[in-house]
Amino acid sequence: MNNGDRRVVITGMGVVTPLGRDLPTFWDNLKNGVSGISHFQAFDSTGYDCRIAGEVRDFEPKEFFKNPKDVRRTDRFAQLAMAAAKMALTDSGIDLEKTNRERFGVIVSSGIGGLKTFEDQHSNLIHKGPTRMSPFTIPMLISNMGGGLISMEWGLGGPNICMVTACATSNNSIGEAWRMIKFGDAEVFLAGGAEAAITPVGIGAFGSMKALSTRNDEPQRASRPWDKDRDGFVMGEGAGIIVVEELAHARARGAKIYCEIVGYGSTSDAYHMTAPPPDGNGAARAMRVAMKHAGLNTSDIDYINAHATSTGLGDVAETRAIKSVLGEDAKKASISSTKSMTGHLLGGAGAVEMAACALAIRDGVIPPTINLETPDEECDLDYTPKVAKERKVRVAMNNSFGFGGHNATLIAREFVD
Repeated sequence: MNNGDRRVVITGMGVVTPLGRDLPTFWDNLKNGVSGISHFQAFDSTGYDCRIAGEVRDFEPKEFFKNPKDVRRTDRFAQLAMAAAKMALTDSGIDLEKTNRERFGVIVSSGIGGLKTFEDQHSNLIHKGPTRMSPFTIPMLISNMGGGLISMEWGLGGPNICMVTACATSNNSIGEAWRMIKFGDAEVFLAGGAEAAITPVGIGAFGSMKALSTRNDEPQRASRPWDKDRDGFVMGEGAGIIVVEELAHARARGAKIYCEIVGYGSTSDAYHMTAPPPDGNGAARAMRVAMKHAGLNTSDIDYINAHATSTGLGDVAETRAIKSVLGEDAKKASISSTKSMTGHLLGGAGAVEMAACALAIRDGVIPPTINLETPDEECDLDYTPKVAKERKVRVAMNNSFGFGGHNATLIAREFVD
C-alpha cells in the first residue's frame, strides 16, 4: 500500500456539551433546536458586560478517572476531555486488550488550556505567597495535558500531539490524525479538543474585545449566526473526542462505522490577529484543499456545519468564502451553525461539530440554526433557520477558524464499502 492510500473512518464519538453530557442527548437536543445558553453560574457575574454562557451542568469528573484523586490534580478542561474520550472509546467498541496500543495515538488539545488553574494559582501567589501554590500548577494548566492524561489512562503509546490553533484546534487535531493514519504512523487515534474558559479572565477578556454577546435578558436568543441583530458570540465549554481509525483495522474488529473522513484543508489568513479577511480568502483556500483531497465537485457538498459564531465580520466572511468555493452550488447546500445552540466551545468546537456532521450523515437530518429571524442582507444562503430539515447527506463539510488566522476544514462522506 502506498503512502496516503489508506482509508480513514470514524468509529466512535464522545461529547460533553451544554446540550448534553452524552452523544444521544446532545443529538436529540440539537435536532430539536434546544438552546444550552443561560446565565452562567461558574462565578459572580456582577460587573461583567456579558453574563451568559453555555455551561456543562451537573458534571461529575470522578466517574471518568480510574483514580478519583486525580480529579484534584487536573483542570476542568482536562476533566471534560477525559470524559469525552472514555465515552468515545466505549462507543467505538474497541477492545484495548486486543489492540496494539503502540499504534494507538492521541491528538487532543485545547485552545486556551487550564485558565481556571492559572487564575486560582495566581491568586494564591499574590495573596498567600509562592509557597502556597500547588505543585501541580504547571501540569494542570498546560494545553497538552488533556491528551497526556488520556494516553496514560489507557496506556496509548502511539503519537501524542497537541495542536493549539485557537478555535481551529479540534479540526486540526482530527485532520492531523487522519493524515498520520493515511501515512501509516498509527492505526487508531483519539482526536479532538476540550475547553473550559468560562472564568473571570475568560469572560472578562473576550468581553473587553467586544467579542461577546450582551443579550443578557434573552440568553437563549443571544447566539444568532447570520442574523442582522447578532452582537457577538456566546462562550461555551465542553469537549468532543472522535475515534479516527484506519479502515482495515476497523473492519478486522467488526467495528460500526459512522462515516469516512475524505478531506482535510489547513491554511492561514496571514492577515490579522482576530479578524478574518473580508473576502474569507483563507477559509476558502482551506475548503478547496479539503475538496481536492476528497476528489469532490462543488455539487457534491450536501451539508456544511459552518464556523459561524454570530459575529458581524466572521459570518459574512464565511458566507463569501462558501460562495467563492461552491459558486452557484452554494445555494443548493444546506448550512447550519450549531453554535446557535451550544455557544462557541473554542478549542472544543470542531470535534463536537464533527460529531454533528457524522450524525447528520447517519440520520439524514440537518440540525437547525436557531434564532435566525432577520437574515443579514449579505448572508443569503440556506442556513436551515429555526427547525431541522430531513435531507440525505452523503457529504458533510465542517469549518473551524481561529484567532491568529488559522483555518481548518474537514470533509466526511457516507461510508461505502
